[in-house]
Amino acid sequence: MSETPRRRTQERRTQEQRRAETERRVLEAATALIAATGSRSVTLAQVGEAAGYSRGIVYYQFGSRERLIEAVLDRAQNLGLPDSADDGLGHLVAIVETYLQAVARRAPTTRAFLQLWMEAVAADPVVAPLFAERDEGFRRFLADVVRRGIADGSVRSEVDPAAAATVLMALLRGTGLQLIATPPADDVSGIVREAVRAVRTAYLA
Repeated sequence: MSETPRRRTQERRTQEQRRAETERRVLEAATALIAATGSRSVTLAQVGEAAGYSRGIVYYQFGSRERLIEAVLDRAQNLGLPDSADDGLGHLVAIVETYLQAVARRAPTTRAFLQLWMEAVAADPVVAPLFAERDEGFRRFLADVVRRGIADGSVRSEVDPAAAATVLMALLRGTGLQLIATPPADDVSGIVREAVRAVRTAYLA
């Protein structure tokens, strides 16, 4: 007797759930290892052991160490930044607040992200190309927000959107590194307020 469509659907769903759970555990293990030591010494075997699987399972899920690192970076970059606000300047302020507050929580994902970024700055052959593409996209996003601010009158008209985007990225990344430094910063709220004040002072129309 052949399987019913319902049974096959249930089996597919169960297989998908198992794959999703395996991927989650592998990514969490890889993220924790990278957050602690950076990516250069991390191997698929180490990740598999930390996740409770074999190296083969990790390879099956991601295909290579490079693809695994890329998946960790994609996951770590998801900081929940706001897509919009009432005006352009308000949007910039919300981005700064959300970004820095997320980093200040010192979660493994944000620590992994900043570890990978430092490796990219050091021209790591695997990580640097990943950041080159993503950083260009983030700069475009910030520049578009500045342009919207200029258009709605909340940002000064003489501000150069591309240059402002680069400066904003430097503010976010540099301050983020300070927030996860050891020992940690004492007054996170004060640091976030100062970052917001800097943005308002620089760009308020």
